[in-house]
Amino acid sequence: MKKIFILFFLLTSVIFSQEKYTVSGTVYDNTSNETLIGVSIYIPELNSGTTTNEYGFYSITIPEGTYKIQVSYLGFTTIVENINLNKKLTKNFNLLEESENLDEIIIESNIEKLNVRSPQMSVNKLTAATIKQIPVVLGEADIIKSLILLPGVTSAGEGASGFNVRGGAADQNLILLDEAVVFNSSHVFGFFSVFNPDVIKDVKLYKGGIPAKYGGRLSSVLDIYQKEGNSKDFNITGGIGLVSSRLLIEGPIKKEKISFLVGGRSSYAHLFLPLFDNDNKAYFYDLNTKLNYRINDKNNVFFSGYFGKDVFGISDSFVNTYGNQVANLRWNHLFSDKLFSNLSLIYSDYFYGLTLDFVGFDWDSGITNYNLKYDFNHYLNDKTKLSYGINNIYTKFNPGEIKPNREDSGIQQEKLIDKYANEFAIYLDAEHKLSDKLRLQYGVRFSNFTRLGQDELNIYQNDEPVIYDEQFKKYESAEAIGTESYSRSDAIATFNNLEPRVSMSYILNKSTSIKASYNRMVQYLHLLSNTSSPTPLDVWTPSGKYIKPQLLDQYAVGYFKSLKDGDYSIETEAFYKDIDNRIDYINGANLIANNEIETVILNGRARAYGLELLIKKNEGKFKGWFAYTLSRSEQQTLGRTAIEPGINNGKWYSTPYDKTHDFSINGSYELNEKWKFNTNFVFQTGQPTNYPVGQYEFQGLNVPIYDDNRRNADRLPAYHRLDLSATLTPEKNKNRKWQGEWVFGIYNVYGRQNAASINFSQNRETLRNEAVQTSIFGMVPSVTYNFKF
Repeated sequence: MKKIFILFFLLTSVIFSQEKYTVSGTVYDNTSNETLIGVSIYIPELNSGTTTNEYGFYSITIPEGTYKIQVSYLGFTTIVENINLNKKLTKNFNLLEESENLDEIIIESNIEKLNVRSPQMSVNKLTAATIKQIPVVLGEADIIKSLILLPGVTSAGEGASGFNVRGGAADQNLILLDEAVVFNSSHVFGFFSVFNPDVIKDVKLYKGGIPAKYGGRLSSVLDIYQKEGNSKDFNITGGIGLVSSRLLIEGPIKKEKISFLVGGRSSYAHLFLPLFDNDNKAYFYDLNTKLNYRINDKNNVFFSGYFGKDVFGISDSFVNTYGNQVANLRWNHLFSDKLFSNLSLIYSDYFYGLTLDFVGFDWDSGITNYNLKYDFNHYLNDKTKLSYGINNIYTKFNPGEIKPNREDSGIQQEKLIDKYANEFAIYLDAEHKLSDKLRLQYGVRFSNFTRLGQDELNIYQNDEPVIYDEQFKKYESAEAIGTESYSRSDAIATFNNLEPRVSMSYILNKSTSIKASYNRMVQYLHLLSNTSSPTPLDVWTPSGKYIKPQLLDQYAVGYFKSLKDGDYSIETEAFYKDIDNRIDYINGANLIANNEIETVILNGRARAYGLELLIKKNEGKFKGWFAYTLSRSEQQTLGRTAIEPGINNGKWYSTPYDKTHDFSINGSYELNEKWKFNTNFVFQTGQPTNYPVGQYEFQGLNVPIYDDNRRNADRLPAYHRLDLSATLTPEKNKNRKWQGEWVFGIYNVYGRQNAASINFSQNRETLRNEAVQTSIFGMVPSVTYNFKF
């Protein structure tokens, strides 16, 4: 017995005293020398692994020994190499696209998939190649419309801006382009997104279990990274379509050291309108830029920017302009093989304006922020990784300014009062492998929001900007009894919040896991809108003395399974969201050019819950997915006192983003080297709306009557459509530098007239009230020629 004890002691001593070393490096695309995000680095012998961060860096610490290291990434050939680890090792990898390599490595079937094991859940990732295959209206590949095919993501309909995630509003999505906030994601009122698919490298949508590094929004985070520019060779990529074209130029300034990227898009359909005696206009343009300087193995500097503008005009009497401008200067620094850092200085601006020449005035407004953030990835060992950092955002809100544009307009110049705010946050996030079966990701974010001083702030009796009229039983705007003035450094209101996050995964077997998550989020900015989707005239406003920040608690649980060595996968999740201080509007609220916006707002609550299913086929000639979501999204605003009824008599009512059933099918089939076919089908329950409950006659007119206590009690007809596309790659592409392809598409194959809205008005001939449906698209054919050389 004594000998056995001594032997056991010696063995455990050897095991626990075994030296550990770190393998670290960067993973690149062999063709362009771009870094790759989310590449799996896996050690089969230890059943351990990691993934590359947003800049292609990885680090893993393991015991001394000889191992296989497997490097895999979707769309690229997997690398398997042997390493002899007896000291710390820097190991960079260059991956080849699968189509470029004849001797593809076959991975053993028993190797586990890291995405099944990861505690991260409620995340969808799309590559630029996948996005370009999805048929969309007018032939333009589109990130936002691709996301709508995923479970839990819907749109407000055709011609509507933004997107909705798990029953949340469009303003509850944090949209980042190279870490810079994008306030409006749409061109031409939702027909196109602002993201040029040629420029995009990585797209990731977080719907829940959101890491602590992100904050400021409730529903989702859409994190998009641009390419860095080819540092090996010059490339020109582009496409020519029926209504728009795009061009991307990238290449080295100094080979494998300094690279640049410039990409632009523009629509031009409006140029042909004068041929038909039509002087209306609707067009957009945007420009993406990036400069990448790899100073040495430990330091990289990036400068990236986006500039976009939309113009919509009816003759010269009505012209609407809006757009985004962002710029970001970033410095990556590697302190050691275990500590990676990124320092960013970011500028973001969203402007929107209106010219009404027939009235005689111009209207301009916008929101601008300046963001400083410093993030760290600390790879402590093979079981623990820390992420931590700070973030400070200073924001200026320009609610609007009206100016006369001609002398006889009779319009007086007026400036709504600018608002200012500062948001500071510090966070700590940990990924922790507790055992071979249990993994955790947990962290906390502390946020401080200060509403800074402004020129004037209204004062109301009892601090109530909204009052209830008992006689007429309705809410009304209160009259201000005075004003207060502040210096810019004063704090009108301050909010502090802790935002805990936790996710876990439990491995049932090598291909199956269950996951669960909880996250609390706080949103200090509010988009004031009485429409179901954002419009350029909607106004952002900060929390303050009369407007509270929105608070979210979200719970989710899911089941994940990989079938046939990853050829198929099944993901299903159930979620519940509870939101406090969700803005609601009194009946008859006027939001445009309102300098006293607090007088039409009440604080309510919201909730959303549902079940999501995603079945994917990942390999073979036929690939695709089926997505289904069953959900509810509701809002409630109770009365503040016993005599007040609240909104909708204090009852829960459907939000404009409530879609009970939402399912989509996406498929792609590679017939041969020349022809590829793609299709998608979308079905959504009709959007909640209000129909008249009666009518009355006034001076010979039939006027519809709406019940203020039946908010969103009716629905538009169900939305559905089928899209098809075919891609022709000419055989002459082989062995020549110029590569071209034709993409033929049909949007809405069977010409479904989906209702964007239904309005009730009097027929001029019959003098009866009638319902008039507005539809944006019927069947739309398209053709696009894409090229690269």
